[in-house]
Amino acid sequence: MRTVICLAVSIAFPALVSTAAPPAQPAANLASASNMLAHVQMLASTIGPRNVSNYSNLVASANYIEKCLADLQYSVKTQQFESGSVLLWNLECEIGGSSSVSNEIIIVGAHYDTCYKTPGANDNASGIAVMLELARLLRTNTVDRTLRFVAFVNEEPPFFKSELMGSVVYAARSKQRGEKIVGMMSLETVGYYSEIKNSQTYPTIGFGLFYPSKGNFIAFVSNKESKALLQNCEQAFTAAGPPLPIEALSTGQLVPGISLSDQWSFWIYGYPGMMVTDTAMFRYRHYHKATDTPEKLNYEKMADLVRGLRAVIERLSRK
Repeated sequence: MRTVICLAVSIAFPALVSTAAPPAQPAANLASASNMLAHVQMLASTIGPRNVSNYSNLVASANYIEKCLADLQYSVKTQQFESGSVLLWNLECEIGGSSSVSNEIIIVGAHYDTCYKTPGANDNASGIAVMLELARLLRTNTVDRTLRFVAFVNEEPPFFKSELMGSVVYAARSKQRGEKIVGMMSLETVGYYSEIKNSQTYPTIGFGLFYPSKGNFIAFVSNKESKALLQNCEQAFTAAGPPLPIEALSTGQLVPGISLSDQWSFWIYGYPGMMVTDTAMFRYRHYHKATDTPEKLNYEKMADLVRGLRAVIERLSRK
């Protein structure tokens, strides 16, 4: 029998917990656009900016994510650390592996904080919504490798690429424990798509010669050391056949934008990782602005993304 395994650590913030219930889960075992819309609306509209400057909102968003996972019969472990006198935490749950490679770990992660004074619908409520939907769809799966879903705090400035970045704390502690993470997928700004010509830009001029001018695709991006992971994921996504174009790039970290998410934290500790993204500021003009609101996103495209990523994760979690 497949068991969902997690250690539960509880933190009580009764005055700060959002009282709104998570969206009802659809009966069909299919990706739900309406489910993800509800998640994004809760995080970006009802809760709003969520960071250490809006600490009660940060707590409310963490509690919402934890409740969503608990409603799916996961137990949730909170990984705590402090910034000055402020308590912060990552959220983690897992499906334990059931074979000889159960010590190998696949991580699907997204950050739940936002840039200062921004509601963060695309950055990064969209990533959290996709992660929660994947957790719902995969919750009854039997896996060979251990599969973890992780919501990271403190991805945004001023913590980005610092020792207080949530994913840096997570990767560092994983390394200290000797954990064998064989693949990390960071879901980063995944909700905006455009069919308008020249809606897509790139960090350097040369990229435009080889990649599309329309921002209608999802991008898989990795460093050179994670190329095998990226290629495996690209093949699985393409084979699944969702009606969402995919572009993949494995390159050096000097290329602007390639390290702008939580996969970077795993790279610096020697773990393979990749970013799944709509390319953020190279397509989305509301990036890190107060106008990053839920109605800007395409939830049907996000459902297509979930369909493809489900196949990717199922492949990665098999030996």
